[in-house]
Amino acid sequence: MDLYEYQAKDLFQAHGVPVLSGRVAATSAQARAAAAELGGTVVVKAQVKTGGRGKAGGVQLARTPDEAQQHAAAILNMDIKGHTVHRVLVTPASDIVEEYYLSFLLDRANRTFLAMASVEGGMDIEEVAATKPEALAKVPVDATSGVDAAKAAEIVHAARFPVEVVEAVADTVVKLWNAFVAEDATLVEVNPLVCDRQGAIIALDGKVTLDDNARFRHPGHAELADSTAQDPLEAKARARNLNYVKLDGQVGIIGNGAGLVMSTLDVVAYAGQAHGGMKPANFLDIGGGANSQVMADGLDIILGDPDVRSVFVNVFGGITACDQVATGIVQALNILGAAATKPLVVRLDGNNVEQGRRILAQAAHPLVTMVDTMDAAADRAAELAASAFAQGA
Repeated sequence: MDLYEYQAKDLFQAHGVPVLSGRVAATSAQARAAAAELGGTVVVKAQVKTGGRGKAGGVQLARTPDEAQQHAAAILNMDIKGHTVHRVLVTPASDIVEEYYLSFLLDRANRTFLAMASVEGGMDIEEVAATKPEALAKVPVDATSGVDAAKAAEIVHAARFPVEVVEAVADTVVKLWNAFVAEDATLVEVNPLVCDRQGAIIALDGKVTLDDNARFRHPGHAELADSTAQDPLEAKARARNLNYVKLDGQVGIIGNGAGLVMSTLDVVAYAGQAHGGMKPANFLDIGGGANSQVMADGLDIILGDPDVRSVFVNVFGGITACDQVATGIVQALNILGAAATKPLVVRLDGNNVEQGRRILAQAAHPLVTMVDTMDAAADRAAELAASAFAQGA
């Protein structure tokens, strides 16, 4: 789960990382009140889970409360890379002398944690890495030893921080690592980490991604989820403990196991090239031990997507038995009744496959087509989606 900047800063502050005080506002009037309370020049910042806010006009300097209100009115409801702004963060302006970069992340490729630091912050770090890789220090971190004062000094030295800020930055490195570990994050990033005119080191912006698989250890993390920014189908799937991600295609996908579902996405995308460019509409993994209710819940979500024109159910029965999948399909279609209007292409194989096929054959639902192979099923699903799309269905 990605956090908003204000949430990331709250998390940083809880672990001792220095941040500026700020106020979150959902209306321009609230932004004005926040600016008046903080006093002096403030910055009004759009709260969206994407980059490019500054270029889009989502970060504005305000010297008076009236200016803060005007800027907030312009920023609220702004669209930034497909993200609607529902809140702004009002913070005191900082008298910046230097801008740095600091982050910890899970390096999946090398199966380790990675610290990244640079004295060239305040810009797109990918651009720095591409155009001036020597300016970005990358230091692996052993999970068993973590980051103590000595490791922090190694990171700061590798990034060539100025001697006058080494001690303060190293202290922030340790505290940021503590936040990373304590909150079960996969990314904590400060860009920029600034040195102000008084020599203070401050996390001026923050980005945090929390590991959803660790939610059971952090009941409070559920409060950080933002229903206003979440796709309603994804929210519905989450409530049913389904692993669902909405995509921009027309062929709904249901499978068991992430590997099979990913393969199904590829096969459907390839097949769709011959049928008007039809693409997968979602990722939905019902898991390795799904029963008929899980299958019915998954199908209910997919059929509720107005962009879906056909559905491809691709299941290889292991722990998940094909007869349970078939029962779930029939159950969902019976519950939906006349509301179910989209064709289903079903490919079953593995555990109890004959029983599963028999259940579907006996149900004889007009929307269900059984296909033996994955390639043929993908082609049929793409063909049906293209036909429905052409008819405006």
